[in-house]
Amino acid sequence: MPLKLSENALKVLERRYLKRDEAGKVIETPEEMFRRVARAIAEAEKKYRKTTRETAQLEEEFYRAMTSLEFVPNSPCLMNAGKELGQLSACFTLPIKDSMDSIFETLKATAMIHKSGGGTGFSFSRLRPKNSVVKTTGGIASGPVSFMKVYDSATEAVKQGGTRRGANMGILRVDHPDIMEFITCKEHNREISNFNISVAITDDFMHRLKNGQEHHLIDPHSHHAIKKIPAKDVFELIVKQAHKNGEPGIIFIDKINAGNPTPHLGEIESTNPCGEQPLLPYESCDLGSINLSQLWRKEGSQCAVDWDRLREVTRLAVHFLDNLIDVNRFPIPEIEKATLATRKVGLGVMGWATMLIRMGIPYNSDEAVALADKVMSFILNEALKKSEELAREKGVFPTHKGSTWEKQGIRLRNATLTTIAPTGTISIIAGPCSSGIEPLFAIVYYRNVMDNDKLVEVDPLFEAVAKERGFYTRELMEKIAEAGTLAKIDGVPEDVKKIFVTAHDIAPEWHVKMQAAFQKHVHNAVSKTINFPHEATVEDVRKSYLLAYDTNCKGITVYRDRSREEQVLNISHKSETPAAIKESKTEPGKITPRPRPEVVFGTTTKVATGCGNLYVTINIDEEGKPFELFTQMGKAGGCAGSQLEALGRMVSLAFRAGVEVKSIIEQLRNIRCPSPSWEKGQRIFSCADAIARVIERRLVNGPVVHAAAAETASVAMKHSHIDDTLPENLTAGDIIGVCPDCGGALRHEEGCTKCHACGFSKC
Repeated sequence: MPLKLSENALKVLERRYLKRDEAGKVIETPEEMFRRVARAIAEAEKKYRKTTRETAQLEEEFYRAMTSLEFVPNSPCLMNAGKELGQLSACFTLPIKDSMDSIFETLKATAMIHKSGGGTGFSFSRLRPKNSVVKTTGGIASGPVSFMKVYDSATEAVKQGGTRRGANMGILRVDHPDIMEFITCKEHNREISNFNISVAITDDFMHRLKNGQEHHLIDPHSHHAIKKIPAKDVFELIVKQAHKNGEPGIIFIDKINAGNPTPHLGEIESTNPCGEQPLLPYESCDLGSINLSQLWRKEGSQCAVDWDRLREVTRLAVHFLDNLIDVNRFPIPEIEKATLATRKVGLGVMGWATMLIRMGIPYNSDEAVALADKVMSFILNEALKKSEELAREKGVFPTHKGSTWEKQGIRLRNATLTTIAPTGTISIIAGPCSSGIEPLFAIVYYRNVMDNDKLVEVDPLFEAVAKERGFYTRELMEKIAEAGTLAKIDGVPEDVKKIFVTAHDIAPEWHVKMQAAFQKHVHNAVSKTINFPHEATVEDVRKSYLLAYDTNCKGITVYRDRSREEQVLNISHKSETPAAIKESKTEPGKITPRPRPEVVFGTTTKVATGCGNLYVTINIDEEGKPFELFTQMGKAGGCAGSQLEALGRMVSLAFRAGVEVKSIIEQLRNIRCPSPSWEKGQRIFSCADAIARVIERRLVNGPVVHAAAAETASVAMKHSHIDDTLPENLTAGDIIGVCPDCGGALRHEEGCTKCHACGFSKC
């Protein structure tokens, strides 16, 4: 069967996955990539004395499953299988003990993992609290948060040379004395930016919370309780911060350890960056996802799950992921030893929302939750049968003796089998396919095609229904793209609106119920974002956290629409002034910057600099006066990122204070750095010089958009070239920033930040 890939899938593959020569030219087709991966994974059979014919047959089965897009492994496998690097795992956790040796040995291991394309999770709970005395030296401990900042800086330094940007999870137990500082450590979104953070909450804490009791803070070094505070105070601060900007998340650490299959090897302390993979120290896990959007069949006029094919794909995927462990090249010996000891795999799903739509089932319904229970139960049962079969052929995992499986009389090849992981990039490859178990995030949206026009992208299933039922028009599609939802759109039948619900149409409790239904049949955990509308209250977030605990979720990540400062790009919503440019009262006679209007309009210009692509956004107010400037560098971070942000703030302040534009240009023009470049025949001496040239081009040489033409301009910008347009449709609520790779819109999804235009993922 020929491989059918969408235009977007092809772009993502060319950008990130296909093999290149020394000059950077793509030298591999998608079919050749899948063949490379299938052959490399099938090679593991030779270790178990399988014949050449048996190995070749398995290779064909793997190849068919991938090219039919019914199963896709995690990104490192697609990138590295059959190549020299050979590092195929996505998830790692590393231990941090309370000593400088341990802290920096783990930091070294982290750098090696990031360099090879993996993400890392840590618990900082063993580190003694801030300001405690270190008896061996007489010094004062700096505490967990300070060392998180060290790790964050190291990630900035390493990520540019790695296969993918490094991503981290930082976890602190709720009973650590520094818990209140940890909860607020990402108060400002640009701090500790390479970490997701989660609080490890215990059953004891939840019991005390529900009974209005005090909670003990325990020194991890002495193991003595050193302070008591109301459990409610800790929980309220977590909820307040999550309402503010989505962090910290929560993991229910005792629920996680209740499902630990190898308690004799130790307790689980941390997870991978998106929280779906709890692991013992030094363990790694291999992930892959079944594409449910492909596994359906017609039953009369209706669609139904193709249970027979789902069984085949599940069993084949478990075989694939188990083989992957044998051919993997691990970053350090400790990881190889720990991974081979338990042979954990994480098989999950994607395309869940797409399958529900095909079957005519609303995501926010009891019918959908019941089907989730049935589908994931089926997958887990088939995965267990396959792991038992592999155990008979190749042996149980080495630490099986003493495991919970042995106590149940079950012999397995793998200590864990199921995980619901983020599928942001691989779901683009498998598209049209919704991410993981998330609902759709948009039915219709604008998509930049690099240097081509901005196109209206319509969900294929919705487009088919709209044309079949006669309500498809270009004008209606653009109206839906602007609204980001069908809820208040005239001209769309109510029964269609009911089926094609998007993330923000769905009440948070339905998000939690769906996560809980899948978690019942997942050995590890579930990566999912619980979406809230902008107007959601702190109480709404609190209720969802409690519901997640009561329904036996292993963790929860929330995101309230438009709750992050980076969201304000070109079109701003009322009362959304970012902290970076909040107005302040001034003394009489002093220059007062203009207050922010309700709406601003602008352009984003891409400039090639010696440091990478720079995206410069200039916004003007309704009177046609320049109001603010934002910058985003493709691979900037650390000092470079902070300098660009500072420069943008100062130029914005100058705009609002009425400084003459030409004077601003003169101050920035021709500033030189060690890495000049050429852009369209012009010498670009530095990022500051590039910003000056964009200001001159847009505000001096180019036409200025005045109030009378503002509405026309906003429409016209949607159809212009990327050099002059918004990064994406910015009225959709889930957009939180600019993609550092392509300048497209970033969205918060599956507990991560990702770009649907090019496949970039922070995690």
